[in-house]
Amino acid sequence: MERLHQNQIYTGTVEGYSSEGLGIVRLDGAVVFVPRAVRGETVDLKITKVMKTAAAGEIVRIHAPSPERMEPECPYFGRCGGCDFQHMTYAEELWAKRQRVQDALERLGGTDLRVEEIVGAKNPHHYRNKSQYPVGADGAIGFFQARSHRVVPIRRCLIQTETSDQIAQAVGEWMRRYRVSAYDETTGKGLVRHIYVRVNRRGESLCCVVVNGGRLPREPELAAYVRAAAPRAVGVVLNTNTRRGNVILGDRYRTLWGQDFLMDTLCGLTFKLSVPSFYQVNRDQAEVLYGKALEFAGLTGTETVLDLYCGTGTITLCMAARAKRVIGAEIVEPAIADARENAARNGVENAEFFCGDAADVAAELETQGLRPEVVTVDPPRKGLSPEVIASIAAMAPDRVVYVSCDPATLGRDVKLFAAQGYRAVQAAAVDMFPGTRHVECVVRLER
Repeated sequence: MERLHQNQIYTGTVEGYSSEGLGIVRLDGAVVFVPRAVRGETVDLKITKVMKTAAAGEIVRIHAPSPERMEPECPYFGRCGGCDFQHMTYAEELWAKRQRVQDALERLGGTDLRVEEIVGAKNPHHYRNKSQYPVGADGAIGFFQARSHRVVPIRRCLIQTETSDQIAQAVGEWMRRYRVSAYDETTGKGLVRHIYVRVNRRGESLCCVVVNGGRLPREPELAAYVRAAAPRAVGVVLNTNTRRGNVILGDRYRTLWGQDFLMDTLCGLTFKLSVPSFYQVNRDQAEVLYGKALEFAGLTGTETVLDLYCGTGTITLCMAARAKRVIGAEIVEPAIADARENAARNGVENAEFFCGDAADVAAELETQGLRPEVVTVDPPRKGLSPEVIASIAAMAPDRVVYVSCDPATLGRDVKLFAAQGYRAVQAAAVDMFPGTRHVECVVRLER
């Protein structure tokens, strides 16, 4: 191919989108990734970086804007790294996400399975029930700029709840009033690192302040500021994280006021959520996703279901109503404690929970001769290890229902399952994270 030159201007047509939400333009056989592009547009673009097999560019002129292009509603778009698709219609965003899942299944999964649908959100704004605000060394509270750790100060976010934003601003006011220092990750000095807020269906909230130390000055005043900003707050918790690095939460918690948990309802069940508990951030779309997982599981009431990476037991307990027996496994101890409580609270008597690594639990249950008819998995972004896939296959379930937040690792794992005799037969996507490039998908595999 003819080599592209940095700072040169070229003309090309946007063909589609990358997994990061960037537009894709092909020039002389090279792929150019272009931010804020919309499929179908012919653009003049300046090459900003040339790599071995690809290049990066930026739009300098759009010949004719796509009817799917729109003015971003968010004033921070382009500076804050939180959202990727504010420059296009929601319909086009859904097309991009469905295509991303389709591409991953075809290219990485080696399957010709068609993604049957993508279910969009009824309301793509203010859907996040969990918010994590980094605090910059200068005291700025907001979200990181794309590909950096510079905090863009944000007062009002289109995808967080108003309550979360108000609590974050209140903590900022308390810091300024009492001169409480912010953490500086370059020096490891300073106190406040993150502000973490959960909000439930009823509008109640739980605030956790993550600090580089065991205590804060003026702790009663901090609780008062939070309660004034969010009268329906149920608790203020302090989390200690003195380790360097990107992990947000440390292991130690102390309640400054109220309670250290929040109750919420999902799929008609009641859940207790402590700060570290995994829980889907978009409640309405989680109900859609779990409904799809339940449909793919094809339960008749006679099955044993094993749910790996069960968190606080949300999928496990949703499956329980239609299965004979359900078993949940999760490595986070507080989440398993919550899961057991959640089962008791909802009167679910056919569920049991184990704490441990997914591979270890699967191998242990396999040695006990457990043969579940259905295995469900909802792993973190990195997907499943080959050991977990081998252990699942050794149990020989009839069906595996794979819920994934990363189409790339899902595609990789679908191929590994195929080598173990499991074929992907159904796939759907659910837009859990409107405005961002992230998408949830669910695949049914059969032996």
